Amino acid sequence: MSLVDLERLAAVVRAEKDAFAAATPFPHLVIDDLLDPDALRAVVADFEVSSEAWTYWHHVNERKRGLPDRSRMSADTRAVVEALETPAFLGLMEELSGVTGLLADPHLDGGGLHEMLPGGFLNVHTDFLSHTIERTWRRELNLLLFLNEGWVPEHAGWLELWNASMSACERRIEPRFNRCVVFRTSATSFHGVPARIACPAGDSRKSLALYYFRDEGRPLRLRPTHYVPRPEDGALESALIRADRLALRAYSFLKRYTPFGDAIVSKLLRRL
Repeated sequence: MSLVDLERLAAVVRAEKDAFAAATPFPHLVIDDLLDPDALRAVVADFEVSSEAWTYWHHVNERKRGLPDRSRMSADTRAVVEALETPAFLGLMEELSGVTGLLADPHLDGGGLHEMLPGGFLNVHTDFLSHTIERTWRRELNLLLFLNEGWVPEHAGWLELWNASMSACERRIEPRFNRCVVFRTSATSFHGVPARIACPAGDSRKSLALYYFRDEGRPLRLRPTHYVPRPEDGALESALIRADRLALRAYSFLKRYTPFGDAIVSKLLRRL
């Protein structure tokens, strides 16, 4: 059985690609019921994998953890990831976005399974625009797939999309189970989960994040994740966001050009 109904997805893409291009504050589309729900329920079991396997991002601008290592994922999770990387699926993402030559990321750099426990958050930002390892690859599309059954608005955790001037949040998307969000990445695709997760203890906000790239055939300038304060953030918080952004830039440089990578930093950050 196919995990993705490609016929249905093709119909959605052809009906919605103009709306995707015209969407504000930047091109995006929400697709509900993208995958077989039983397959996604099997993925949720991977959130019980030993904490040693996870990468921890605990700092001023985010508090979450991720599992990008395919070898640590179950066969069920790998099957879902691979279903979203097939040539047929990539072809539909190209048709939706108008971007040709899309590539799935074999490294899942910054992607894979993501989890935010109560109190977790991700400040508003634009994503890294060139791949840390594949130096000629430019990031073009994000795909976020939510894995939260029974999620209610009181738990917060919605994905916020902000305009280019960072003057207003123009859309909030609830992280409902089997809901997929696809959007173009650029220097002004500001998004995040700044409202702290308010689900009960023992629960969490779970998602799968996949990023698609295009090979530009030339080395690209390193452009790490760029966090920005919101209008309602105070002076101290805004200063901390900007300072942390500088630290992240230095870390991204080390990650690209030295053996200093996520595993080393994660061992430190998981204790914070």
